[in-house]
Amino acid sequence: MTSTTAPGPTVDADADQRPTPAVTLLQRVLMPRLDDPRNVRSLYVDESLARTLRVDSRATAHLLGGDQVSFATYFNAFPAAYWRRWTSVPSVVLRLRLSGSGRVDVYRSKADGDIVHVTASAVGGTDQEVEFQLDLTPFIDGGWYWFDLVADSELTIVEAGWYADHEPLREGRLSVGICTFNRPGDCTAAMATIAADPVVSAQLSAVVVADQGNRKVRDDAGYAEVAALLGDRLHLVEQGNLGGSGGFARAMYETLERTDATHLLFLDDDVQLEADSLHRALTFSRFTDQPVLVGGQMLALQDRSVLHTMGEVVDRHSFLYRPAAYAVTGHNFAEQSLRETRQLHRRVDVDYNAWWMCLIPREVPEKLGLPLPLFIKWDDAEYGLRAKAAGYPTVTLPGAAIWHLAWTDKDDVSDWQAYFFARNRLIVAALHSPHTDGGGIPRSSILADLKHLLKLEYSAVALHLKAYEDFLAGPSSVFSALPTALGDVRAEQSRFPDSRVVTARSEIPEPELDAVVAEAMAQPPVGKRAILSSAVRGLRHSLRPAGEARDRPQVQLPAQDAQWYVLARLDSVAVGTADGRGVTLRQRDPAAFRDLLRRSVRLNREIVKRFPELSDRYRAAYGDLTSRENWRAAFVASGGDVSGS
Repeated sequence: MTSTTAPGPTVDADADQRPTPAVTLLQRVLMPRLDDPRNVRSLYVDESLARTLRVDSRATAHLLGGDQVSFATYFNAFPAAYWRRWTSVPSVVLRLRLSGSGRVDVYRSKADGDIVHVTASAVGGTDQEVEFQLDLTPFIDGGWYWFDLVADSELTIVEAGWYADHEPLREGRLSVGICTFNRPGDCTAAMATIAADPVVSAQLSAVVVADQGNRKVRDDAGYAEVAALLGDRLHLVEQGNLGGSGGFARAMYETLERTDATHLLFLDDDVQLEADSLHRALTFSRFTDQPVLVGGQMLALQDRSVLHTMGEVVDRHSFLYRPAAYAVTGHNFAEQSLRETRQLHRRVDVDYNAWWMCLIPREVPEKLGLPLPLFIKWDDAEYGLRAKAAGYPTVTLPGAAIWHLAWTDKDDVSDWQAYFFARNRLIVAALHSPHTDGGGIPRSSILADLKHLLKLEYSAVALHLKAYEDFLAGPSSVFSALPTALGDVRAEQSRFPDSRVVTARSEIPEPELDAVVAEAMAQPPVGKRAILSSAVRGLRHSLRPAGEARDRPQVQLPAQDAQWYVLARLDSVAVGTADGRGVTLRQRDPAAFRDLLRRSVRLNREIVKRFPELSDRYRAAYGDLTSRENWRAAFVASGGDVSGS
């Protein structure tokens, strides 16, 4: 077990060891998988590097005499502050089945990360059951519960879990909705994980898969086996590509029309699951004082011990989503454990949860309708804002999480998705912004466009301009554009050479300057004066006549070094993609620079002027844009087989 930098534990005078029946399982204590590498094990156990826990199954593990292990970990500590804030549960019961001789120590933390020793119990014998009733009162601002084990001789943890001592307030029948596009293997794997877990499967009413690709889920090698496990609970529907919003809207539609599920849980198709996360989200929602949306946090798929995001909000002035107040991002549990990290103990409140994993009570779509037809980007944030305004808050629950590709490994701010981000940000702001002039959106949009132009990303700015124009056209074409939007965006993007990704080594020309020069150029300006000077020089260079075209790039840069203060000094550059699979070749074009910047300024001025009118129009169209009937028509138009159509 790693050493702690937190203060030494103190004894909690109010600890209650009276036996209390464990009635409803809230979350299982999970052992790492047998093939989990050491960094991933840190999500489950805090153990010695020299003597690790010997794992038999996801429930059972062994300690040798003298071993000590802590379950103050992401998946096994209990997020008491969230249960205290949102649920009717006054106390939690920790129940363990143990065999052997040793000691159980129970700890809690405060919002500032200070640690309190709550209670302890010596154990000895075969298949002994130990229960602790633990008060949730002192967790109003933050804090976790966890336990440590110390083995005198060999000690086996047979199983353990965190329980409530009463039944939930609400029924729980779960429909899982998966939106998928050309990821049949990933989708089948997610379904298999769900179907194979006995706790989750017992609560499962339906799995709705909206397949929008041309590589079909039904053709995957593992599909037949999964379909047999799920039986008539599986609803596989196929339709044209209506984007993430269309896929999730279809899952919501089918859940409402064809199932008796009390809750719908959205899942991306490209996630890896810890199945108990689904159980934790559903059970939490069943105990809340009011219906709430429950979201899962995101762990980084390519660095699996890293908590990429704890929760998000929408800044109402800039109208950009960002980490919630006090949220920790990019935290690696393999480097610093939960008990060592004070910032992880404060409760974090959010506006919405991304739809990589989000649980929605049935009554929310029954009252508020389906998602906006935005294709991709902002549909999840908008739904969270809509629900919050109607009295349905969102809770992003620690310990409930999926592994998903981090957005730092994507180019979605400059590729085809840039159009949908810009247009949909404006649409959602028109619906939810408190500002009558768009707040900080127009100014930030112009500055973002200027930054892209200095980086020679002309295609991204062209997509932004199309987004501004389509927003200004009003809500009448939002639904009708859904089937064709992606094709239109790709056609506009393809007019600019910087949009083409080159992957073949033979097509990537050698740069004129060596890596030493490129490294020197990548040094950022420091201080306001240096930044301003770099911007002025870059702007002047960008507007100079193009002169002779450069087919050969001056330098080649990785994505992280391709900053505006570097590219604004160049005429031609090869830039690696964020995923490392290829490069884009960018060339300075002063005529395009002038035209695109001029249009950006003009269109954003028009947005400021017309924002009150546009806000009224989009709000008036809210019901039509989210209605079950209009979405049904869109499914049919895309080639989907809708029951009763």
